Amino acid sequence: MSLNSYRKLGKSWTFIKQLCEVTCEFLYELKFINRHYFLTLMLINRAYRYELDPNNSQRSSLSQHAGVARFTYNWGLEQRIARYKNKQGDERFTDTMKQNKLLNSLKKSQFSWMYETSKCAPQEALRNLHRAFKNFYRGLNSGKKIGFPRFKRRGVRDSFRLYGTIRFHERAIQLPRIGKIRIKEKRKCYYSGRILSVTVRRRANRWFVSVTVEDETPDPKPVRGVPVGVDLGVKTLAILSDGTTFANPRAMGRRLRKLRQLSKSLSRKQKGSKNRERAKLRLTKMYLKVFNIRQDTLHKVTTYLAKSHSKVVIEDLCVSGMMRNRRLARVIADVGFYEFRRQIEYRCGWYGSELVVVSRTFPSSRMCSQCGHRKKELSLSEREYKCEQCGFEIDRDLNAALNLVAVSLPETENACGEEVRLLADSLNLQRAASMKQEPNIIPDSMSRNV
Repeated sequence: MSLNSYRKLGKSWTFIKQLCEVTCEFLYELKFINRHYFLTLMLINRAYRYELDPNNSQRSSLSQHAGVARFTYNWGLEQRIARYKNKQGDERFTDTMKQNKLLNSLKKSQFSWMYETSKCAPQEALRNLHRAFKNFYRGLNSGKKIGFPRFKRRGVRDSFRLYGTIRFHERAIQLPRIGKIRIKEKRKCYYSGRILSVTVRRRANRWFVSVTVEDETPDPKPVRGVPVGVDLGVKTLAILSDGTTFANPRAMGRRLRKLRQLSKSLSRKQKGSKNRERAKLRLTKMYLKVFNIRQDTLHKVTTYLAKSHSKVVIEDLCVSGMMRNRRLARVIADVGFYEFRRQIEYRCGWYGSELVVVSRTFPSSRMCSQCGHRKKELSLSEREYKCEQCGFEIDRDLNAALNLVAVSLPETENACGEEVRLLADSLNLQRAASMKQEPNIIPDSMSRNV
């Protein structure tokens, strides 16, 4: 019997509907089902990245699309700069729609070769240019340092974006105007949700496709686990308040000698020669390897934290200020502090854990995690924290992680005014007994009975 047949029953259909709702509520109360799976849904955007395996003709088509996108971006940037210099008032500015109309009017006469590629590539390039100018003006208004849009070079971050008819086949993807391209990875399901767009990039002469989808998933259940404080560093990538440490892979530091050799080899080759192209490709492959090692480590660490702990506490680091130290700038950039925070932010929303960001003014390293005493100064060479008041000694990074998780607690002081800390419970430390604050006065009614 179909659903429409039940709806024709009138009052009987209403009774059946009410009976189903009561049954679901009853099963939920008995904990047979979870209300989140059929009542609340979360709409998120995800990206699935795969490596392509194109043939020679498809490589030429992909390079042609990337060239059209690069040319359109540079053409739009040149038009905006000339318009700003020659016009007055509001006529100095333009937007994506106006530039797109101007480009379409010039295609037949000046840019007829653009008809060989998809129309999406130049349109998305102009949208990216408009977004770059919006970010630049936003930086001027807010005081942030966001650079002026720059012209693109051939062979440097070649990419283009497509939308429209995009389908997945068995170990292949179908792109508009390009056709089916083989995918190196074999999977039963390549994505879940509704496809919004695809972005094709070239890295070290390898082509990758990133599929952006809109997925509707149930709200995640809260993660069951103890809160944890995370202190990022250079010696170790991260140390948790429970003592767990994650080693720093030093993706670039361990390959710095090889990178220098490849860079010298490239500089000695004649410009425009085939040997120079080969040397450039070898250097690009090494940089891609460094990038992949760093990203793999950050993905694994952030996924573990978001899935295993109910609350993750991190510190709002001033990375730009830390990079001013010329002795540590390369090592700090090799860790990827910003990428760590970017990944942990959206992963906590995916898996149901809470993210707490502590202010950068909080003295997590200078404060004792046992008694709360704060040091006036603490140099980077001091790796062991020694409290001047209680004599407690602990690793510097572990002390900072314990202070971070203590700040996130809902109660930071007890009734006697003492600070609540997790260190005494985790390391079985003895603390001084609490003292009664009010005077010991016995009422008259009680003293007579005594």
